[in-house]
Amino acid sequence: MDIRERKKIFSGVKRIVLKVGSGVLTRRSGLNLNLIDDLAADICQLRRRGTEVVLVSSGAIAAGMRKIGLAKRPAGVSAMQALAAMGQSRLIMAYEEAFARYGEKVAQVLLTRDDLTHRRRYLNARNTLFTLLSWKVTPIINENDTVVADEIKFGDNDALSAMVVSLIGADLLVNLTNIDGLYDRDPREHPEARRIAVVGRVDRRIQQYASTIPGVLGTGGMASKVAAARKAALGGVPTVIANGTTTGIIGEIFAGKPVGTLFLPEPTVLSRKKQWIAFTKAIKGTLVVDAGAEKALVERHKSLLPSGIREVAGRFAVGNAVAIHSEDGRRIGIGLANYSAEQLTRIAGARSSQIEPLLGFRHDDEAIHRDNLVLAEEIDQ
Repeated sequence: MDIRERKKIFSGVKRIVLKVGSGVLTRRSGLNLNLIDDLAADICQLRRRGTEVVLVSSGAIAAGMRKIGLAKRPAGVSAMQALAAMGQSRLIMAYEEAFARYGEKVAQVLLTRDDLTHRRRYLNARNTLFTLLSWKVTPIINENDTVVADEIKFGDNDALSAMVVSLIGADLLVNLTNIDGLYDRDPREHPEARRIAVVGRVDRRIQQYASTIPGVLGTGGMASKVAAARKAALGGVPTVIANGTTTGIIGEIFAGKPVGTLFLPEPTVLSRKKQWIAFTKAIKGTLVVDAGAEKALVERHKSLLPSGIREVAGRFAVGNAVAIHSEDGRRIGIGLANYSAEQLTRIAGARSSQIEPLLGFRHDDEAIHRDNLVLAEEIDQ
């Protein structure tokens, strides 16, 4: 792909999500203030060109570590949350000061998966971000590490950045890390490693290339960045993974220069609702279905009826996401349950006409409606 082709991809970008990792933002003495200033300058330049930018920034825990003098991340959850509390204020202050030098303002937005799982809170977060952008304020998003629990964690800010892409309808995801992109092997261990300039589709080969070794300060390695790029691609959005420590890297990306790794969007795009079900909703349980139900779901794109359910596992409520498996253990899809785990256990195998006699009421004929179902073939490689 030549410069003109790359530049054409970026020429129509009006809104981007820019994710910056801890390995870029920090150094031995603490936050890399010079880099943060350069980052602010680049974002303000994009803003002047009419491009809206939402920044997903790691660095709170790393800043807290430097602040208290720790050399490595502690294992305890409480200690990590305390470090986040110490570091987040320092991080946002650094951004405030950097953007102020260019006459711009920023806003701190702390999220958990729970905020995006519930539809009303999802819409509230979306509306808040759009309001900030309309005010010409750059939102700076981080996971709310101080209060987050395992069941509502995004996992890392790479995953969060992909969810924000869908949340705001971004045109591009830029993921800045401390290496030059995706390589065919770990360049830290293999000097002959080759950088992959363009990825047409994230298949198993590409996933194998991605390193699973996280940085010293971060939680996500290259594998999580490739996973985020794949999620964005399924939403029709390209991703660039590039070296954020390289001066002027954002300008080089938009100039079409062959820097980093460009992940092209998938030709078949998931709707925003399906992205939300597949990648944002936490899976709370599993339904095992028979061969007839599998055929109806996969081949005829029908809803899942109680009659096709053979087993119910997990504890989930109405509206929770559940995985759907075949009797031989293959994942068929993910859907939103119309009944709780306890209720589905009672009506599993029953005809729709038997729901009310068994439960005393009937919300719906379907256990999962086809409009609230994402098939595995749509999201799995």
